[in-house]
Amino acid sequence: MNYSEYKGLRFDRPEDGVLLVTINRPEVLNATDSRTHWELSRVWKDIDEDEQTRVVLVTGAGKAFSAGGDLDMIAQTKGNPANVAASWREAGDLVYNMLNLDKPIVSAINGVAVGAGLTVALMADISIASDRMRITDGHLRLGVAAGDHAVILWPLLCGMAKAKYYLLTADFIDGREAERIGLVSLCVPHEELMERALDVCRRLARGSQPALRWTKRALNNWLRAAGPAFDASLAFEMLGFFGDDLSEGIKALREKREPQFPSASGRKPKD
Repeated sequence: MNYSEYKGLRFDRPEDGVLLVTINRPEVLNATDSRTHWELSRVWKDIDEDEQTRVVLVTGAGKAFSAGGDLDMIAQTKGNPANVAASWREAGDLVYNMLNLDKPIVSAINGVAVGAGLTVALMADISIASDRMRITDGHLRLGVAAGDHAVILWPLLCGMAKAKYYLLTADFIDGREAERIGLVSLCVPHEELMERALDVCRRLARGSQPALRWTKRALNNWLRAAGPAFDASLAFEMLGFFGDDLSEGIKALREKREPQFPSASGRKPKD
């Protein structure tokens, strides 16, 4: 399998049967531009056809896993039907292509994870967090509904009460708390993260591959059952790209301040 056409992802083979996929835009904390967002949505299909790969390990270059969607990309998507449709399709493909890949996926969450990067981190079958990890589903900070992976996954992992609290408030969660509430599989000291993740990958790569893949496929029927709720969440998120709040959300993030959404105050946004 030739991965040379990918621009925002780096590929290595640290162990026999293990493919290491690194989100590789460290100069912007691995924020996903339009190209990288598309690559994250489709790479799982290429991995599915990769006969050398039995297990996938995914992480971020540098000190972040992924700082979320590039704000320029989000601004270009706002109010643009063609861009919204493309984003809608890719967001769904990202979740369903990870879910439908029978090969196990392990994530090593080495720092901040937001947006599409958080989707990859948590949709992994085994998620291993550094104790320096900080995550948030930041959709509500941006002024759009929590789409991406949240509705299909969070209630199953940490329960409806915690899912509603963290998705509606967009509060940050550190590695220890994420492990405590069941949002990640493990939290380990930062210095041990990659070795622990590689150790898990080695064990999986040596295991019975049909047994591993069929177990994953069966377990993922819990997520498939939530497919209609997930599809609705994506649609509601995309509706927000035609509303007034998104402009204020983008501006507030750029200015590193709390947003003052028009829908909460009755005022009109200023571009």
